[in-house]
Amino acid sequence: MSSVKLAAPAALVALALSGCGGNKSEKAAVAPAPTIAATVVAVANESVPEGLEATGTVRARVTTAVAARVMAYVREMRVQMGDSVQAGQTLVVLDARDTETGVRQAEFARTEARSALPEVQNAIAAAQAQFDLAQATYNRMKDLFDKKSITNQEFDEAAAKLKMARANLDMAQARREQVQAKIRQADEAVAQAGVMKSYSEITAPFAGVVTEKRAEPGTLAAPGVPLLTIEQAAAFRAEIPVEEAQLSRIRAGSKVQVDIEALNRTLDLAVTEIVPSVDAASRTITARVNLPGGLPLKSGLFVRARFPFGQRQALLVPAAAVQEQGQLKRVFVSESGQARARFVTIGARFGDKAEVLSGVSAGETVVHPLPAGLVDGAKLEVRP
Repeated sequence: MSSVKLAAPAALVALALSGCGGNKSEKAAVAPAPTIAATVVAVANESVPEGLEATGTVRARVTTAVAARVMAYVREMRVQMGDSVQAGQTLVVLDARDTETGVRQAEFARTEARSALPEVQNAIAAAQAQFDLAQATYNRMKDLFDKKSITNQEFDEAAAKLKMARANLDMAQARREQVQAKIRQADEAVAQAGVMKSYSEITAPFAGVVTEKRAEPGTLAAPGVPLLTIEQAAAFRAEIPVEEAQLSRIRAGSKVQVDIEALNRTLDLAVTEIVPSVDAASRTITARVNLPGGLPLKSGLFVRARFPFGQRQALLVPAAAVQEQGQLKRVFVSESGQARARFVTIGARFGDKAEVLSGVSAGETVVHPLPAGLVDGAKLEVRP
């Protein structure tokens, strides 16, 4: 029994020794990691343009809501959304039966007033004749009275007839003035009725495009309630919201480069005006830039604007040296003959280079271009 107990530990020791010798032979058989040939680029500060990028929208410079001036039912809608219209073109026709009745009544009142004028003129002529006769009689009677050839009674009667003739003439002339005033009033009533009738046809205030239609035949139009919306043709601008912190750097006359992606056009322009109020919800101000005519612009087009502010220093690396892993970005830095992955924060891009905000420092070298199979810790053979 004692011999058996001593043999077991010896066997275990032998088995352990044999196992250790097998691991050493396997490790010796593993091949060393290959060396990857690569070129590196030094990270350096460079002068880059400083500015602000923002997005905006194309808007018409002049937009108006077309509304009725009188309450009436819509009889005709002569335009549709998207139609081009000319200044003065009839857009909407309202039911004008009430206004037409008013025009006829005003014209009848004017005709009646004018018909009274000949009668008044005749009355004035008769009163003038009576006055002339009374004046002549009075003159003769006065000569006779001065010569003591007639009595006081006869002279007083001649003077009374003259006064009566004068009063009749004044009355006739006053009547003429009343008739003429009625004629003028009737003319004004006809003109006003004509204006009210003209309101039954709503015309375009300028040449443009119909962008919104809010009524159909049978709709009750009310004063001030929009029926159509029109944008002025060939007059557009870009409206660009920018942070209120940039208010001191962006002003009327500031240079701006506007990209209209839908037209594949880039325009060098200047800020036309700054809206004086700040949007309290977004804390932005709006810069307006007038766009040139002759472009096939439409309201709502997307624009990208760049406001140049000068030059600044930035730490740059080749953009192709940046490797993306999901939401993360990294570069490979050459350290003591090995590639070390560094996660970096990337800022703006300038051509084929990207600004590094954090992760590497000036003077370090990054691998560029990235060779196939490059991993963190790989041995590098840096080539010029």
